[in-house]
Amino acid sequence: MVKNIKKLIEQTAKEKDLPERVVESALKKAIAVAIKKDKNIKDFLEVEFEDGEIKVYVINKRDNKKTPLDISTEDVNRIAAYAAKKEFLREIEQAEKERGFLEYKELEGEIVTGIVRKIMDSGDILVDLGKVDAILPKREQIYKEKYKPGDRIKALLLEVRKGKGKPAIILSRTHPRLLKKLIETEIPEVNSGYIEVKAVAREPGERAKVAVHAEDLKMDPVGIVVGLKGSRIQPITEELSGEKIDVIRWSDDFEEFLKRALSPSHPTKIKVIPEEKRVEVAVPKEELSLAIGKKGINVKLANKLTGWHIDVMSEEDFEKLESLRENG
Repeated sequence: MVKNIKKLIEQTAKEKDLPERVVESALKKAIAVAIKKDKNIKDFLEVEFEDGEIKVYVINKRDNKKTPLDISTEDVNRIAAYAAKKEFLREIEQAEKERGFLEYKELEGEIVTGIVRKIMDSGDILVDLGKVDAILPKREQIYKEKYKPGDRIKALLLEVRKGKGKPAIILSRTHPRLLKKLIETEIPEVNSGYIEVKAVAREPGERAKVAVHAEDLKMDPVGIVVGLKGSRIQPITEELSGEKIDVIRWSDDFEEFLKRALSPSHPTKIKVIPEEKRVEVAVPKEELSLAIGKKGINVKLANKLTGWHIDVMSEEDFEKLESLRENG
């Protein structure tokens, strides 16, 4: 029986241009529905193809416990043969309707390229991806970018939502993962896994920080990603409307990583306050504005990159604060 089922799955997948796992799932669901109808069972059933046989289990939703259903092999085969003709067709029709959703669901988190079709009154952009249209919401756009119909656009496929009709596909140009995927695509050593992008923080269109790591200690991951005179990172900056990208070396040592995250300043003292997930950092007075950055962007990116709140202050203020604590 299972041998025939395998053939049926392969054949149907080919005819309907659907992934085999989708067809298999549809068939299992059809058999479960048919058994419930035939035996008047209200419980949730799960069907598996095991050891050349169809196995049916009752699932207890409270503890997710699986119990074999008390049903003869002959009964299962009879009902399965019926289900393969009737219920299965319904499930496959549904899978075909959802093909677009399934195809694009698998692309979530990947980069897609499309053509701008329409700028909505809301500022959202309708993007033609070929088979389907997607939406680049205003909130997911780099604020300084302006588009017109016919422009090519590269974006992260952020989310695929199931709708009543076609799937709703949401794009993003501001998500940190877009920068991560661009680096993975453009830099061969990252693509091949020799260098890993460990963390990304962005202020879209302005500045970003990327932490990279190489297991091979002889490798210079920062130099490789940036390229000679910035030759490798520059095309990515251009793709993101001039977003300046700082590439730093990852470290498992938190304080060391924090110092690198606050570059180009050079922190001299760090006080970690774990219960508040906060750090106080001292920098030379002349580097204070460098550490904080224009409109606070440098420290904001370091916050995002490390996941800790960072209070930056001059060495003098740091000492005063320490003294107040000691004498308080």
